[in-house]
Amino acid sequence: MSEASTHPIVVEIQALLEGRAEGRYGLSFINQQQHALQAAWLAEKDGLGDAMIAASLLHDIGHLVHNLGDNPADAGIDDEHELLGHAWLVQHFGPEVTEPVRLHVAAKRYLCAAEADYFAKLSPDSVKSLSLQGGPMSAEELAAFEAGPYSAAAVQLRRYDEQAKVKGLQTPDVAHFMPAVARSLRG
Repeated sequence: MSEASTHPIVVEIQALLEGRAEGRYGLSFINQQQHALQAAWLAEKDGLGDAMIAASLLHDIGHLVHNLGDNPADAGIDDEHELLGHAWLVQHFGPEVTEPVRLHVAAKRYLCAAEADYFAKLSPDSVKSLSLQGGPMSAEELAAFEAGPYSAAAVQLRRYDEQAKVKGLQTPDVAHFMPAVARSLRG
C-alpha cells in the first residue's frame, strides 16, 4: 500500500463512502455510495484522469459531512452540499478536484438555461433541488459561468451526475478508486 493511499484524508474518504453513504440518494432507487461509484466509473471509462475521477467520486461528499438527513430538499432546504464539499476538500486537493465539485450545481443551472432539452433529462430529485438552487441561469450568469476556468469540467461532472443514477449497475468498489483520490492530493 502506498504512503499516499494511507494518507489520513484518503482513509477518511474511504470510511465515509463505505460507512455513511448507504442512505438513499434523493428520490432515486440507489444510495449515495452507488451514485458516487457510478459517477467515478463514468469518468474512469472516459479516460479523464485522476482529478476528474476523484471529483466525480467526491462531488456529493457535502451530503455526507452535514447533519441535515438524507434528503433535505424534501423539507425545502438547500443543503448547499457543493459548498460544504468544496470547503471540506479544499484542505487537501487542488482546484482541478475542488472546483468541479463546487461548480456542479451551477453547471446544472447552466445546462438548464443553455440546452433546451437538458431539463427533461433531470431526475425528479434534481428538478426539486433546482428550484431551491436558483433555477436556470440568467444570460448574465451564463456568461460568467462560461468564462470560469473550470466550467467545462463542471459541466462534464454534471453530466456524469445525472447519468449516475442507475439501479443495479455493477461498478468497481470504493477501494478501486482510492488510488486516484490519493494521486489527486495536493503536493
